[in-house]
Amino acid sequence: IRIAALKKFCKNIIMLIIPAIDLKDQKVVRYTKGKLNKKVYSADPVSTALEWQRQGARLLHLVDLDGAMTGREKNIRVIGNIIKAIRIPAEVGGGIRSLEAARKTLERGAKRVILGTRAIEDPDFLKKAITNFGRDKIILGLDASGEKIGLQGWKKSFKIGLSAFLWNLRQNRLKTVIYTDISRDGTLGGIDLKNVKRVLKASPFKVIVSGGISSLADIRKLRRLKNKNLEGVIIGKALYENRFTLKEAIKAGR
Repeated sequence: IRIAALKKFCKNIIMLIIPAIDLKDQKVVRYTKGKLNKKVYSADPVSTALEWQRQGARLLHLVDLDGAMTGREKNIRVIGNIIKAIRIPAEVGGGIRSLEAARKTLERGAKRVILGTRAIEDPDFLKKAITNFGRDKIILGLDASGEKIGLQGWKKSFKIGLSAFLWNLRQNRLKTVIYTDISRDGTLGGIDLKNVKRVLKASPFKVIVSGGISSLADIRKLRRLKNKNLEGVIIGKALYENRFTLKEAIKAGR
């Protein structure tokens, strides 16, 4: 009976398929490994968001790349317009390095905010954010290449390795982390399943995986892990390059 119940539980684990909308100069773009080699996919981010909603997205991943690189949010108005236009929730990140910035983002309608550089360098800031807004409203974004955690839009590396950093966070009230594989992001090179397994094993939190998804097979590989801590996967370039549709991705993730 217990084995049957466990199989049923694993089968019903939901893995969210989350389309990414990366914003640079108020346009939808994609980068490769965070380098300044952007490709513009749309000058109308609101229409892009509405299209992902139409195709069945249950959550959108919005990133202010200007904010991530400079520490100052520069696509606030566009993000606000997207949130007003859609009926589904959105998580928002990029340059949110103060409690005031986090508060304003949530007040604009974001379901949750993604904290990166400041929260990694300053554990007290992360704790204060969770205390002020609740653990359901705060996500920690961990961008890494192997064990190296990237900061400031991937311009520098953190002094502590990824596995050790996750271990140090175990007593934190954090609920969810986004793990982005910098070495794969935007490359369409396929997901590094070994690294994903390592992060899932090290993390006591829910994990959203990002970086390198290139095919429906990548999504199926993640789904077959049947890991209760795998909350979802963020997909960007593969969708914009029409490798598959969002509807197909959602079906593959079931």
